[in-house]
Amino acid sequence: MEYKDYYDIIGVEKTATADEIKKAYRKLARKYHPDLNKDKEAEEKFKEIGEANDVLSDPEKRAAYDELGQNYQAGQDFRPPPNWDQDFEFSGRPSGPNAQPEDFSDFFEDLFAKAQRQQHGTQQQGGHRQADFNAKGQDHHARIIIDLDDSFTGAKRQITLKVPEFAPDGHVQLKHRTLDVSIPKGVREGQNIRLKKQGAPGYGKGEPGDLFLEISFKPHKFYHAEGVDLYLDLPVTPWEAALGGKIKVPTPGGVVDLNIPANSKQGRKLRLKGRGIPAKVPGDLFVVLQIALPPANDEKAKEIYETMAKELDFNPRSHLGIGL
Repeated sequence: MEYKDYYDIIGVEKTATADEIKKAYRKLARKYHPDLNKDKEAEEKFKEIGEANDVLSDPEKRAAYDELGQNYQAGQDFRPPPNWDQDFEFSGRPSGPNAQPEDFSDFFEDLFAKAQRQQHGTQQQGGHRQADFNAKGQDHHARIIIDLDDSFTGAKRQITLKVPEFAPDGHVQLKHRTLDVSIPKGVREGQNIRLKKQGAPGYGKGEPGDLFLEISFKPHKFYHAEGVDLYLDLPVTPWEAALGGKIKVPTPGGVVDLNIPANSKQGRKLRLKGRGIPAKVPGDLFVVLQIALPPANDEKAKEIYETMAKELDFNPRSHLGIGL
């Protein structure tokens, strides 16, 4: 996928104000509108400038796009880096009065598709709100990254969110707000924590909207999570895998003894039931065996390996139909 330079598409500098972007977009929209321009490429160009305007005219999308695109140029291979949108607070503001999913490129969809889907529900409600002076404010959403350990026990954490908005001079500025958040025990990756009345202010006497925090986990030194289950890559010696035995294994609840069956192979999964993330039905901990080979870095070690080569009738490539 190629990176899109929305500023170049609109024909403005990256320092352009909101008014400058609006003027440039309107000029191009008139030029390439399919009703006025019958060139076969006009419709595609019209969609492209509409997509660029959708991002650059929205302070939230523009701030996120600017931060993401600092090291890219138009046409370069692009993949959104993990957690690129961490701690950005987005509102439920609809994206263009008539915007449809097919109007946007894969590049846009990879960055903002989720926000678009969440905004769609708010857009449907928006028409009713304009007719009602007292209405609840829009919901906001943000993605935060927490320690996996917080899911095991629950925790109280202080988070800071970046809130983009247009300054009086028409440029995007980032404000920061700090919130105290209770992380519930057993929270899963992808789950949302709802903070009541922490969204946009209401209309008239209406209540503020809510803030939804989507949970992601930081990489853990031992485990990775899949739903409520945990996975641990556990190094074992060749003789532990071949002969079996009892070894100690870390779990979120403490160290336990685990029986390794004899003749275990690389990648074998052993389940510790109920040792995963707490839940109504607790997750499991899957221990994945990783056979670690001792280095042959002294004469004694080399001698042992040479003896094994002579004495053991073992060919790991026999299934390929070739000899040692």
